[in-house]
Amino acid sequence: MQEKKNFGKKGLTKKSENIAKWYSDVVLRADLADYSEVKGSMIIKPNGYAIWEKVQTVLDKKFKQNDIKNCYFPLLIPNHLLKKEKKHLQGFSPELAVVTYAGGEKLSEPYVLRPTSETIMYKTFADWIHSYRDLPLKINQWCNVIRWEKRTYPFLRTTEFLWQEGHTVHQIEQEAIKMALEALKWYEDFYKDYFAISPYVGIKSEQEKFAGAKTTYSVELVIPNGKALQAATSHNLGDNFSKVFDISFLDNKEKKCHPFQTSWGLSTRSIGGLVLIHGDDSGLILPPKVADPQVVILVIADKEKIQSEKIKKYAQKIYEKLNKNGLRVKLDIDLKYSLGYRINEWEIKGVPLRIEIGQKELKGKKIKFVRRDTFSQSLVFVEDLIIKTKSLLDQIQKDLFAKSEKIKRDLTVEVNTYQEFRKISQAQKVFIRAFWCEDKKCEEKIKQETKFSTRVLEMNKVKENLKGKCVHCGKPAKRKWLFAQAY
Repeated sequence: MQEKKNFGKKGLTKKSENIAKWYSDVVLRADLADYSEVKGSMIIKPNGYAIWEKVQTVLDKKFKQNDIKNCYFPLLIPNHLLKKEKKHLQGFSPELAVVTYAGGEKLSEPYVLRPTSETIMYKTFADWIHSYRDLPLKINQWCNVIRWEKRTYPFLRTTEFLWQEGHTVHQIEQEAIKMALEALKWYEDFYKDYFAISPYVGIKSEQEKFAGAKTTYSVELVIPNGKALQAATSHNLGDNFSKVFDISFLDNKEKKCHPFQTSWGLSTRSIGGLVLIHGDDSGLILPPKVADPQVVILVIADKEKIQSEKIKKYAQKIYEKLNKNGLRVKLDIDLKYSLGYRINEWEIKGVPLRIEIGQKELKGKKIKFVRRDTFSQSLVFVEDLIIKTKSLLDQIQKDLFAKSEKIKRDLTVEVNTYQEFRKISQAQKVFIRAFWCEDKKCEEKIKQETKFSTRVLEMNKVKENLKGKCVHCGKPAKRKWLFAQAY
């Protein structure tokens, strides 16, 4: 991923022909990210970081509303802390980046660059928590994470990425379960309401859950090529970590108890999902709720300089009117480039709505609007400018969500036999819903034979008690799980 590539200004790879190449083209051409000199790590450019800032703004507000406070823990984690939780260490071992030298000397104990913060945080929680009065403890940190991935892909899988990780400690287990489910709901709502994406939400299998967790909940996105993208997770840790790190408190009867914990996170990987689901052959398409700008005003030059100046002034008034009404607007008056070039650039960058202002608009009472998602055009009376702009942006947001729902629906199939399962898995990438006996041996064989892994047991199917047969072994099965190939 460290190699730079040259991209011309003409054309993008067609999404339907090669989604992987198309994705790389769009990430670079839309100025979301660039390759760096560090293996597997990317540079997040201002356009990409603006999306991440929106994620931060929305989620941080939600966290604070629920009395979750921000903090920051060190990037360097002493190796002995990771070794304390063996399952946790085994889960991350191949991805660890270890510092053995510093200050020109070999360190007496290696430091691990943070793959996640459970271990260093929980050692400290043991010092902070003594009484039931210290609970619940609820914190979050926005930080970078290092996981030494072998195969990297901008946003989707990188050696270094940004995320938020929430950690809570509770007196009783029911509170921890409730917290883990609340965090899951925040993520689900964020994807639906802001990213205009309809995800699958559910429980991970024992094999696929977070190392050391009691239960892992996941948000899974259905990508148009039929692959799954794990886009956020929430973990009920039970008292597993509190016992390992000796976190304890005295209850109101002076009895020593181990508390129950949760951890949950969402990363810049979410941006990759956004690009893959909504983008088209012309580039990025951003949902209005996360787009900045939401509207771009393009000034169309006139042959006469005096007229061009008048058009600019008129466009400036339109800009100010929209801006005063709380819309995020960009005024493009850079006439050094042709109109076609400028339109092409803004389309690649995915701005939801384009307004074109030239001599015709200056003389008349109507303004030309162009939607990025459908390229449909409409003429709007100036007096209806604000109400029509907001209405169009709302409609784009709704239409993008509906498109995501259709992708999910069209790329999910139900099967009853392993013959069907194998036939479909060989023919195309889709989500397969099927009965599974929940034996990890069956799960492993399905993955070996088809490359399809369990994604989730959907939340609305957790309490199901059906009479079915495992799609692989034929043993009794009560619930249908989702399977897919994953990024």
